[in-house]
Amino acid sequence: MLQQSPIYAYLPAADVARARAFYEGTLGFRPSEESASVVRYECSSGTACVLYQTGNAGTSRASQAFWQVKDIAGEVAELKRRGVKFEEYDLPGLKTVDGIATAGGAKAAWFKDTEGNILAIVQTMRS
Repeated sequence: MLQQSPIYAYLPAADVARARAFYEGTLGFRPSEESASVVRYECSSGTACVLYQTGNAGTSRASQAFWQVKDIAGEVAELKRRGVKFEEYDLPGLKTVDGIATAGGAKAAWFKDTEGNILAIVQTMRS
């Protein structure tokens, strides 16, 4: 039942105004709903991400959200042009080259928002 339902990423923000400047100014998102402490951004296929005010922002060391893209190199180049800094990793089984890692049939690139949340873009490789 749940697998047929849209899922939403909730992204914690210590400072919603600062986070909005990043999501709207840098990433180009447009809010679909907003209040003083919550902002919702509609994404593709009935999904969305929601910024919400909390003191727990940036405390997770794992990825908070992934966006599925068709051209990761193009997306990375555009986001870099907009000022996004991509993480570089050199770990056993995971090494990025110019911000992009290839493993397990996919390419991925990670970046952080102004609140310290780890976000990613992913391109599934078709054989």
